[in-house]
Amino acid sequence: MQTTLSEQARLLPRAEEAERILRTCVHCGFCNATCPTYQLLGDELDGPRGRIYLIKEVLEGNEVTQKTQQHLDRCLSCRNCETTCPSGVDYHNLLDIGRAVVDAAVPRPIGQRLLREGLRTVVPRPDLFKSLVGSGQMFRALLPYILQSKLPRSAPQARARPATGHARHVLMLEGCVQPSLSPNTNVAAARVLDRLGISVTPAREAGCCGAVDYHLDAQAAGLDRARHNIDAWWPSIEQGAEAIVQTASGCGAFIKDYGHLLSSDPAYAEKAKTVSALAKDLVEVLRNEPLERLGIHNAQRLAFHCPCTLQHAQKLGGAVETLLERLGFNLTFVPDGHLCCGSAGTYSLTQPELARQLRDNKMHALESGYPEVIVTANIGCQSHLDGAGRTPVRHWIELVDAASH
Repeated sequence: MQTTLSEQARLLPRAEEAERILRTCVHCGFCNATCPTYQLLGDELDGPRGRIYLIKEVLEGNEVTQKTQQHLDRCLSCRNCETTCPSGVDYHNLLDIGRAVVDAAVPRPIGQRLLREGLRTVVPRPDLFKSLVGSGQMFRALLPYILQSKLPRSAPQARARPATGHARHVLMLEGCVQPSLSPNTNVAAARVLDRLGISVTPAREAGCCGAVDYHLDAQAAGLDRARHNIDAWWPSIEQGAEAIVQTASGCGAFIKDYGHLLSSDPAYAEKAKTVSALAKDLVEVLRNEPLERLGIHNAQRLAFHCPCTLQHAQKLGGAVETLLERLGFNLTFVPDGHLCCGSAGTYSLTQPELARQLRDNKMHALESGYPEVIVTANIGCQSHLDGAGRTPVRHWIELVDAASH
């Protein structure tokens, strides 16, 4: 795509990157065929090709409007279009660049600002989030439906972690909301890894991965969180930690981007590159281990929802399914498995109507094979899908743990 950035746009820190990505796009439109919002809305500007054109217009100096912002906001950042694109357009990085420019130029209405600032205040703080979830459980009947649907159906009690000292050890990111919404996910992961001779060190000094801030109009704050985490992990990395394991694929996708996002920071560029290389989704660690040692029994009939951050961002589509089948689980066929469920981080709160439509479509697909339970690999997807109040949705590692001797 022919592009001529404005003089102002050429001063942006990522101007060259934006121009390079824009020039990669050949405007073929294959991306629209797999874009969830384009399928729902049928508007060219609510598909990747249209959004790329809008960002091009902005960077060439044309007027920025609330309509531009709205179309960019509606993007799920699912990156399905990147999987589809024959030209290899690095869409998500272009979107981040474009959103930053648009958000700086177009003030949001007060309601949107309060919502986004509220999410940035609450979500990355596990203790605060936990207390709010506890209060929400007590007053569930008084809450609006959108908040009720985000609460666990019951109050799960966290099990004890194994206390082990194997020669092999990994770090594990605890996450922001997962300890409250699904407290046994990381425990189950630690138990399974322990059976395979791998000790888990919870990375409690680390905080939010930074994705919440970064995707809610506060990219600088998100990168500061990334720097904090790198500092927190570095001593353990120097002591030989094999990997930084994530059980939430959304966090993993962002941490794997640290190296790119901090590449121009002389103090953190090399460390960020190392951290990104060590970042592993749980399935990447387990699939190379002798899983027969787990002694799986009573394997259930499952439908697996592959999060966008796992299949499109981390390119691990099919990895969990292969592992579960290797362990003896019976997986049902899920039509349109490439489509987003509508969770997309905080999208289900900032774009609730679109998110609900996508969730209902996804639940119909997941339930079409009549599974006993639905499993996924990301707490956002798990909470969003389970909020439909239909077939139970859990993290896949919890079922593996429960079925192990």
